[in-house]
Amino acid sequence: MNRKLKSTSDADPNQEGRDRWLAQALATVPAGWRILDAGAGELKNKALCSHLNYVSQDVCQYEGKGDAQGLQTGTWDTSQIDLVCDIVNVPEPDASFDAILCSEVFEHLPDPLEAIKEFARLLRPGGRLIVTAPFASLVHFAPHHYATGFSRYWYQYHLPQSNFEILELTANGDWFSYLKQEIRRLPGMARRYGDWCWPLAYLLVWIARLYFGARGASQKSQDVAYFGWHCVAVKTGSQ
Repeated sequence: MNRKLKSTSDADPNQEGRDRWLAQALATVPAGWRILDAGAGELKNKALCSHLNYVSQDVCQYEGKGDAQGLQTGTWDTSQIDLVCDIVNVPEPDASFDAILCSEVFEHLPDPLEAIKEFARLLRPGGRLIVTAPFASLVHFAPHHYATGFSRYWYQYHLPQSNFEILELTANGDWFSYLKQEIRRLPGMARRYGDWCWPLAYLLVWIARLYFGARGASQKSQDVAYFGWHCVAVKTGSQ
């Protein structure tokens, strides 16, 4: 059954936090640098790269309906993509980019480690890699959804093996913010899946509002869960 991505909750603290971070991270990339937006989709982040020499890439196999399972977008327009190709086989020379952006793509790749190796090939030494990927996400864009759980330790283990030095790892949210999001999502999910007790879901939302309001900005729980980690790394060594 088709479930539109935005239909289950009006608020999206995950996306809001990610958008803020991406705007800041991309603003620090020097003007004129050639950047590859890998897995660019509908070019959502192109506007943040107006000071850069922007090139988009996508495999262009998702059209919005997928296999009609999980959360789908309904429509998905990739007609403006520059490089239509597999993300692990981009038809560009070695060291041809100054920066690579890859936002919320790894979960849709059968083998994201192969993508990292390709990014290492495409980036010049000193080039910058900007990545976001989910630690906790619902199935979306199915059947093009293969993994979740990209923790800080995943980046810290795998990136150095492909000659990347991590400059920044920033958590987006924590366990409490993830729980708050899912509780707010509960009424819509309960009604869509035909739960007879769906009115109780709204009661739980109000109780949760009281709890989170009383809790305020208490101690973070990023040691156990979060929406995802945001990473900036630099390509080291020589080509």
